[in-house]
Amino acid sequence: MEKPVRATVAVFDFDGTISHRDSTVAFCLMTVPFWRLGPALVRALPRLAGYSLGLVTRERVKESLLTALFRGVDEAHLRRRAATWAVHDLPRLVRPRALARVRWHQSQGHRVVLVSAALEMFLEPWARAVGIRDVLATRLEVRERRLTGRLLGHNCYGKEKVDRLRELLGDLGAVELYAYGDSRGDREMLAVAEHRAYRPFRSRTTR
Repeated sequence: MEKPVRATVAVFDFDGTISHRDSTVAFCLMTVPFWRLGPALVRALPRLAGYSLGLVTRERVKESLLTALFRGVDEAHLRRRAATWAVHDLPRLVRPRALARVRWHQSQGHRVVLVSAALEMFLEPWARAVGIRDVLATRLEVRERRLTGRLLGHNCYGKEKVDRLRELLGDLGAVELYAYGDSRGDREMLAVAEHRAYRPFRSRTTR
């Protein structure tokens, strides 16, 4: 009896893997007014210091920064700005070799999934533009149509990436899984993949 053919899925981290810099930082610098950006960074300094000493988690630091930057901002307004930025500015951050690999998987009929700690609100429009349907990324909490700045669920980093993949795909052993990543936050995702690539799209001069 022949074994059933397994579906093939390719999962890509974004920051540092597909992009050559942190996309959330780039987005914030382009969309947050200067009068709000400076004070927000000052308010976040204690958490940043705590993180450098190992006293505060990465997730709490990120949430602290996002709260200072986006608390009270109208969700629909920011999503419109995010969609525009994703189409017109974000492509400049993308590594051509990484996008070529995405295109190769698509040409083979493989399911491509973007799994990133970056913000879902700008990754989704970019993903749609390049034909990626599935985006697992960090989400922001909304109350009464305004952002609180807090995270909705967990930062999509480390083990959370694998948990979110299992929610989407079910048994990961039932698919032929390719994974592409570049940092500590991708180790768990790479570990569960049958085919794994660490920093595959960086030139030798940038390693």
